[in-house]
Amino acid sequence: MSTDAKAPTAAPVRGRRIPEPSPVIRRSKKSKAPLFLILPTIVVLVAALGYPVGWQLVTSFKKFGLKQQFGVPAEFVGFENYITLLTSSELWIVVGRSLLFCLVAASLTVAIGGLLALLMQRVGTAGRLILQVSMLLAWAMPVVAAMTVWVWLIDWRRGVLNWILVRFGVDAEGHNWLADPISFFMIAIIIVVWMSVPFVALSIYAGLTQISGEVLEAAAMDGATGWQRTRHIIIPLITPVLSIVLLLQLIWDLRVFTQIKLLQDAGGFANETNLLGTYIYQLGVGSGDYGMASAVSVFMLILTIAISWYYVRSLMKEEN
Repeated sequence: MSTDAKAPTAAPVRGRRIPEPSPVIRRSKKSKAPLFLILPTIVVLVAALGYPVGWQLVTSFKKFGLKQQFGVPAEFVGFENYITLLTSSELWIVVGRSLLFCLVAASLTVAIGGLLALLMQRVGTAGRLILQVSMLLAWAMPVVAAMTVWVWLIDWRRGVLNWILVRFGVDAEGHNWLADPISFFMIAIIIVVWMSVPFVALSIYAGLTQISGEVLEAAAMDGATGWQRTRHIIIPLITPVLSIVLLLQLIWDLRVFTQIKLLQDAGGFANETNLLGTYIYQLGVGSGDYGMASAVSVFMLILTIAISWYYVRSLMKEEN
């Protein structure tokens, strides 16, 4: 007969309480390496962007005229340029036109880009490659080269568009599509959207590839239609991607210049088709009033910050 041997235990000391072991508190020290790595980039950005913005701000408080073209220093006039601009009906017409243009162009770009992204997800590998290569070629084409082709297509003397319409019995021979502001901006929106869709479509497609197929299969097994899966599952999951591409498109389309300027040179009337970019160019390079042009540039910068502030604020809330 054997008995189990037990290890001797220490008898508790009467009148004394054995303290429980306290958890070890480890204070994590944040590494400063990321700060040192990003510091050179911040310095370069401040040097590259800070000086032009500062120069624009200082110039906006000065008055430029004919004397300044012969070397006479510009006169400091304070907020006179801003008061003149804010009380000018022409500026607010250009601002309203620019905001409407960027809203329509950005909305169409995101809508068409989203549809193309869904199409790339549904087609086979060969069709997807053809779409991606075609969009990359359109996106990589230089703006001036692309505008040369577009101007040739809509030229009122030898344009392909008028030639095709005449062949279909439409009396469009010698019609200048750029003379009317409505048709001018329709063509401008088509060109801007055509140039911007590849970036949006590829960005949204990258977001679609991150959605788990099991979630969509489960929804299909529960009886959800394709539209219901797109509306209630796909769109909510890629909302961050849609938000950032829409914000970028609003900013880019608000600052559009090259397409509008080349279309104006091809037959449009500048005073009736000016957006903020071409309006600043007309004031500065065209009229030599760099003080007023700088004031409009500062106003445009404030407008851009106001448009993007909501998204930046939501990003900061999510980060916190």
